[in-house]
Amino acid sequence: MISKFIFFILLLTGCCKGFSQTRPAIDSLYRQLTIAKDDTSRINAMIGLCIQYRLGNSDSAIFYGEQAFQLSQKINYPTGEILALSFMGLTIVQLGDLPKALEMGFKALQTAKSNNLENITSPTLNHLGEVYLILKDYPKALYYFEKQKNLYETIEINEGFGYALYDLGNVYEEMNQLDSARHYELQAYEFFRKSDREEPLVFKTLGNIEMKSGKPVKALSYYKQSLQIAIQNNERRATCYAYNKLAEFFKKINQPDSAIYYAQKGLDESTAIAQKKSLQEAAALLSGLYEQKDAKESLRYLKIADAYKDSLFGAGNLQAIQVIINQQAEHQKEIEDSRTRYQNNLKLYALFAGLGILLLVAVILYRNNRQKQKANKILEATLGNLKSAQSQLIQSEKMASLGELTAGIAHEIQNPLNFVNNFSEVSNELIDEIMEEVSKGNYEEVKALAGDVKQNLEKINHHGKRADGIVKGMLQHSRSSSGQKEPTNINALADEYLRLAYHGLRAKDKSFNATLKTDYDENTGSISIIPQDIGRVILNLINNAFYAVDEKKKQMGDGYKPTVSVNTKKVGDKPGNYRILIAVKDNGNGIPQKVLDKIFQPFFTTKPTGQGTGLGLSLAYDIVKAHGGGLKVETKEGEGSEFIIQLPINP
Repeated sequence: MISKFIFFILLLTGCCKGFSQTRPAIDSLYRQLTIAKDDTSRINAMIGLCIQYRLGNSDSAIFYGEQAFQLSQKINYPTGEILALSFMGLTIVQLGDLPKALEMGFKALQTAKSNNLENITSPTLNHLGEVYLILKDYPKALYYFEKQKNLYETIEINEGFGYALYDLGNVYEEMNQLDSARHYELQAYEFFRKSDREEPLVFKTLGNIEMKSGKPVKALSYYKQSLQIAIQNNERRATCYAYNKLAEFFKKINQPDSAIYYAQKGLDESTAIAQKKSLQEAAALLSGLYEQKDAKESLRYLKIADAYKDSLFGAGNLQAIQVIINQQAEHQKEIEDSRTRYQNNLKLYALFAGLGILLLVAVILYRNNRQKQKANKILEATLGNLKSAQSQLIQSEKMASLGELTAGIAHEIQNPLNFVNNFSEVSNELIDEIMEEVSKGNYEEVKALAGDVKQNLEKINHHGKRADGIVKGMLQHSRSSSGQKEPTNINALADEYLRLAYHGLRAKDKSFNATLKTDYDENTGSISIIPQDIGRVILNLINNAFYAVDEKKKQMGDGYKPTVSVNTKKVGDKPGNYRILIAVKDNGNGIPQKVLDKIFQPFFTTKPTGQGTGLGLSLAYDIVKAHGGGLKVETKEGEGSEFIIQLPINP
């Protein structure tokens, strides 16, 4: 019976985002509670009522959750403790008490770990992720939603897996990483489609993605779908979000009347279910919309928004004050009961009580203010240290790439210097011969020898300029980018960094060898880029390719032929749509699918500790994006990877 109930709870957890309160389900649970023959059955029924009431009646949800938790503690039933804390936590997130929600979540996780019950912590992971999303701590939110997704992969509940995917997409949309957001939301949509279900929150986030991508018509269509499905399914929290998103949309396209209509709808619906986050968003929207039309209304809504914002992000002051007010009400009742006996002293007692309360409030506020100041100082110091560490890591990454270049440049510059030295020695010998022939009066031979000297000098000049170009290239790479774009021959740039990277690696490891293949499209020509920055990107990709084939060579032995290819190509069907592709391909081990989504994240690396900072691909991705282009990877485990840089050709 217990195992069946846990499975039922996990199913509800999967759909808790859009779960709506139903009368038949509530009545059925009340019947189960009435006829329950043991404490475990009563706990299960109370947890079910907590879930049912979560979006429609928060007080009842917390009441039944607390009853289930206390009874579970009494009979030592950890499953009940975990699920009661989890679903109460989800309700408390909705009410805006974020510290208490975190406290419940951590307590549930600790209990689950102590009793080997991590497989039922999905609602806990979900509400912890939601708390960190509200606080805009995106790495922590991703951590908990990713754990939730992995948990569903083990228990194979498709609908719950779909919501885990939705949550991940929602975080990436908030972070403006739209490619990752779209990837997860479309996966979530597909899961729900297989379950014959349409989830309004998925359409809401898809609308946000299209809006940020500059596609308002498509965004509006998604927002309308989200609202229509939410209303049809009586999913009131999703309805709140859909109303607010439509209000934001019409505000952006300068249709204030429509924006006010939907924002008011969002405010009313949020108020009805005590959904503080969407309530605060709706009030803030209305305040801004009324700012030019009605200052009084604008101020009224601004006060509402600020009040709920404080209740969401305050340091617990409102709860402390509420406790004091309740204590004072009880004290006042005692005074009223004794008024006939203490009529002459009532005013004095009331005055002392009032002064005591004011003093206590002042002390609490003073203490909280001091604690807040201390916390702010610690936070500022921590942020300063993080920024300093980040700057040092980025500089280390640049210096590492410069060091790799230095070895390659030393090899490259040696060739022209050898030519200069050799032709100088030959020319010196020719001058001696010319002097001898002049003394003999053999002027025809003098002319021939002088011609040879001239040819030697031309070659000396050619190789001197070649060495000068290599030095200038090194200086360009070592100094900070000026940020100025200039016409640059992509083929020459790619070929230069291929040779420098190869010789740099050979200088460090004489045993390293690889076949280099190039295929440069002569139609690429020159495009406007910051050559130092794009050069760093190409160098990083080539170095990574060399590392990959070298690692595979160590595993496979002499039967394996390390090969790295660099290709360029001009693509596009008409002027204005032309792009340059730079592809770096290797036949190494490839990238595992489980880490493919993380390779462009800062500080993520597949290399052993000490061999990589995890900043190379992250910096490369940012540089290419800053040029208006894109960086993608195609890989197959065991066969190799290909990184493709796409750069626009700007007129």
